[in-house]
Amino acid sequence: MKGIIFCKRTMKEILRDPLSYIFCLAFPLVMLVIMSVVNESIPKQANMTVFQIRNLAPGIAYFGLTFIMLFICIQVSKDRSTALIMRLHASPMKSKDFILGYTLSVIVLALLQLLITFAASFATAVAVGTKLPVTGVLLSIVCLLPSAIMFISVGMIFGTLIGEKAAPGICSIIITVVGMVGGVWMDVDNMKGVILSVSRVFPFYHGVKLARLALAGEYAEMGQPLLVVCAWMLGLYLLAIAVMNGKLKKDTY
Repeated sequence: MKGIIFCKRTMKEILRDPLSYIFCLAFPLVMLVIMSVVNESIPKQANMTVFQIRNLAPGIAYFGLTFIMLFICIQVSKDRSTALIMRLHASPMKSKDFILGYTLSVIVLALLQLLITFAASFATAVAVGTKLPVTGVLLSIVCLLPSAIMFISVGMIFGTLIGEKAAPGICSIIITVVGMVGGVWMDVDNMKGVILSVSRVFPFYHGVKLARLALAGEYAEMGQPLLVVCAWMLGLYLLAIAVMNGKLKKDTY
């Protein structure tokens, strides 16, 4: 119950910042429109499919989750800088209440972001003369949730370890890496070589691939990327719990 109350408070704090609406909700929609226009200007002979709506929608939905990481990182670091966490830790709240509160608050925001992005993608698909399968869209959203938890974990780790001023810069580096090696804006599979090898090391490539496979209904190919994403999610979330627990004990005692 304490975690739920803290969740509501955290969500209000995040939504109070206008940048939350710009980056978490508006930015993915703007990128969707821009890249759809770009796709229409690419000659069919180029055989570039990364900007086609069936690939673009999952890619942008995944990329949008990186901003969830940014805002939870800023919120955690802000709470630390104001000593809010330390004061609440002296109350009956436990470490698990903080972790649950932070996680649930941004999971709700992430789910809202995914729903809006795919709804806009569905409308865009109709506008360009195609359509997205409803079942594929729903499955893609479900498959993106482990990645959302993974990014939340990263945000909590950085928010716990670094200061409020440094948090945006560190998260911006992660956002840039996701865009480069995740295959969001370029067809990594066709590039092969070193770029593909580097991309496969990180979970971002597998997360984008999983969302695209789910949307396309290629269920037989989803096993490996799903396993990789879930392994990273579990490992990083456990690390986030350990880091936050350790920091809380250190600051308290």
